[in-house]
Amino acid sequence: MLVLKNICKSYPIHHGRSERLILDNINFKVKQGEKWGILGRNGAGKSTLIRVISGADIPASGTVTRNMSISWPLAFGGAFQGSLTGRDNVKLITRIYDIDFDQAITMVEEFAELGPYLNEPVKSYSSGMSSRLAFAISMSIEFDCFLIDEGMSVGDHRFHQKCNVELFEKRGDRAMIIVAHQTDIIRQHCDRAAVLEKGKLVVHDTVESAITAYESL
Repeated sequence: MLVLKNICKSYPIHHGRSERLILDNINFKVKQGEKWGILGRNGAGKSTLIRVISGADIPASGTVTRNMSISWPLAFGGAFQGSLTGRDNVKLITRIYDIDFDQAITMVEEFAELGPYLNEPVKSYSSGMSSRLAFAISMSIEFDCFLIDEGMSVGDHRFHQKCNVELFEKRGDRAMIIVAHQTDIIRQHCDRAAVLEKGKLVVHDTVESAITAYESL
């Protein structure tokens, strides 16, 4: 289970003279296999919430308890070491997560479709190439819960469909948290939903009631 308890997060504004409260006393639980959608308008704090859940960002107060393995936000390549090649980044990540490198690199080679660029420094990659590498690596690790940002970019339509099959079909038994400001992806893939507005996360009984509340904002 993933449990967020009394999470608060602020960011400085006006050159540090004041702060904007982004997450205001967030309480949230995700059980094994649950598919959660977090709806919110642009700037509501969805990406901040995802970063806090993943551990990429630290809350100002409150606790995050992770009793299942959590992915990084899918297609996020910010953790790559730019001077290393794509292959060496795969090797580094497999050591961190203690998984078999040969199995992981085979998956990445086939899925990311980077060809010889896999042996080039990541700092030379386009943003799309970095996203494809990050997504492929995340699929090579069998996380219990996947974090998905609606804004992720993973290539053209054909590659995007390939990602959907790999994630939503082949890993349909995993927990997922999808943050979005559009409702289609939430309606299609989620069985639970909440709305993030003015720092508050309101959990709804059904996905449709969450969508209705979000569309009335």
